[in-house]
Amino acid sequence: MIRTHAALFSNASEWPITLTPVRLATLLIIALLLGPAAASANVSPVRVAVFFYPWYGTPGIDGDFQHWQGKSSAAPAEIASAFYPARGLYSSGDPLVLGAQMREIAAAGVDQVVTSWWGWGSAEDIRLPAIVSAARAVDLDVAIHLEPYPGRTPDSTFADIERLRQLGIADFYLYAPNQDGLPWDWGAMNERLDGVRIFAQTGRVGYAAAWKFDGLYTYDILTYGGDSFRRLCTQARQRKILCAPSVGPGYDARRAVADPRVKPRRRGATYDSMWREALAARADFVTITSYNEWHEGSQIEPARTRPGYSGYDGAWGRVGRAAERAYLDRTKLWSARFARASGRG
Repeated sequence: MIRTHAALFSNASEWPITLTPVRLATLLIIALLLGPAAASANVSPVRVAVFFYPWYGTPGIDGDFQHWQGKSSAAPAEIASAFYPARGLYSSGDPLVLGAQMREIAAAGVDQVVTSWWGWGSAEDIRLPAIVSAARAVDLDVAIHLEPYPGRTPDSTFADIERLRQLGIADFYLYAPNQDGLPWDWGAMNERLDGVRIFAQTGRVGYAAAWKFDGLYTYDILTYGGDSFRRLCTQARQRKILCAPSVGPGYDARRAVADPRVKPRRRGATYDSMWREALAARADFVTITSYNEWHEGSQIEPARTRPGYSGYDGAWGRVGRAAERAYLDRTKLWSARFARASGRG
């Protein structure tokens, strides 16, 4: 089964965290010092963050293909993506792959990896310590993308954050806070939390402010195009919350979930346009959708030309091998431009 943001996953179990009292106290002190200071000053220490998916698997490491196959496709003959990864079908549990991915992300000028998390005992949870280790080895900050796992509530999310922050994680992105239209009281949860920052995935600034989130991000580059960024960030500044709009290269989930909607890449013009609008909106920081969401075709991870799959040929005039890393290289350029424009270059 393909699990994108429209699908859910259920598997809850205890996750063993082994921290000495001294180390735990140290991590919490660091979080308390960094988190509130940034939020209260309405300045983010993060300039560019990217959404990351650690849910892929291969038979050699995981016993079977995970997430590469779809309802009508069988890996490795066919994968549930309009694109094909340049490094081939990989396992997110492979430390060599994780290390290479984190080096790519850091080299692209990204500050923070926002890793997808689907509850205790999920594959994304089990792989989290390795992700944290690989990211911090190249000075990348790690944040958690709190996905709408079955049974998620403000109380369960509060407990999740209290445990996950023991890894020294201070930023949390809450996807679909109004999932299924349930009137959750996120404000009560946010009032109880201290020393962390919580961002709501929404285009409703009043909603994010009313429920006492530290800021908002949009994630969905179909619903929230670049033309919405100025309004969102202006309203966010008025409400004194952070604005982190999401830019992305395009969207194509037809092969994965038969979604007929497509946002074409236009040889890189789509990505450039969204970045340009984020700068014009004076965003507090920029989030990127995504590094490797291959199902939705929003990835900037290197892709190679292959029969039956789209590639990056034509992006900024590149073709063949030179095109494979085109979006990472362009991210480096835009990250540097954003740093200079925000006075943090």
